[in-house]
Amino acid sequence: MSDVDPTKLAEEGKQAFEKKQFDLAADLFRQAADGYSLGRAELLAAEMKNNFSVALLQAGKLREALEAALGTDQIFAEANDIKRQAMAIGNQAAALEALERYEAALASYEKSASLFAQANEGDLQAMVMKSAAALKLKSGKVTESAFKMMGALEAKQKPTFFDRMLKFLIRLKP
Repeated sequence: MSDVDPTKLAEEGKQAFEKKQFDLAADLFRQAADGYSLGRAELLAAEMKNNFSVALLQAGKLREALEAALGTDQIFAEANDIKRQAMAIGNQAAALEALERYEAALASYEKSASLFAQANEGDLQAMVMKSAAALKLKSGKVTESAFKMMGALEAKQKPTFFDRMLKFLIRLKP
C-alpha cells in the first residue's frame, strides 16, 4: 500500500478512466479503497471499490469486477445512502450480465431501479430500467422488454424528444 493520499489516488483513477486506461484506473481505485479502509472511511472505500469494479469491467476482468462490487451495497444501506446503494447494485448487475448470469443480473437491475425510485433519481432509474429491458430483449422476452422500456421512459425526469417519440410509438395499438 502506498502512503499517497487516497483522495489523490481517486482523482488519478478518474483521470486514467477518462483516458480509457482501465487497468491503471482499476489499480488506482483499488489503492484508494485500501487507503480509505485503513483510515476508517468506509463509505469512501466502498465508493472506490465501485469505481474499481467499473474499471475492471471496462478492462474485461468480469469476475474481478463482480467481486470488487459485492458487499458495497450493504455498506451504503447501513449508512442509509440509498442512491449509492442503488449504484452499487447496478454495478453488480452489469458485472453479472457480462458474466452471462442473466436472471441474477435482471433481479439486481430491478432492485437498483426500485432504490433509485425511492431516492427520487428518475434519470438513473430510467438508465437501469433500460438495461433491464435490453437484457429481457436479449433473452427473447419481447413483451416484457417493451413494458420495461415503457417504465424506463416514464421514470425519466427530463425526457428528450426521442424519448417522448418512443413513448408515443410504444403506446400505439396495432
